[in-house]
Amino acid sequence: MIYIYFFIFIFIYNVFVSRPWLFDICYFVKHTFSLDILNNKLVESAKMIGAGSATVGVAGAGVGIGSIFSGFLTAFSRNPSLKKDLFVFTLLGFALTEAIALFALMMSFLILFL
Repeated sequence: MIYIYFFIFIFIYNVFVSRPWLFDICYFVKHTFSLDILNNKLVESAKMIGAGSATVGVAGAGVGIGSIFSGFLTAFSRNPSLKKDLFVFTLLGFALTEAIALFALMMSFLILFL
């Protein structure tokens, strides 16, 4: 029974009193991650998160384009004689919606590379 108490005492002393593992971890962190490298990694990860968030506009533009052509098909099926006028307005809506997607993509690339 005394041996069990002795091993428990040695374990507690090594873990909580002498703490050799704590000095090893501190040495590893201090010499592995300098402040410049860590700061650069944080900036790069923030750029990636920002660029990914900026591309949400591309998905919105895809939904908008689908809605535009859905409206065109609905209007065309109700009144086929207005095909030419409807198609002109559909292409105009498509171009404006696609421009919004390109602006979102451009902002994403600006965040990434500047």
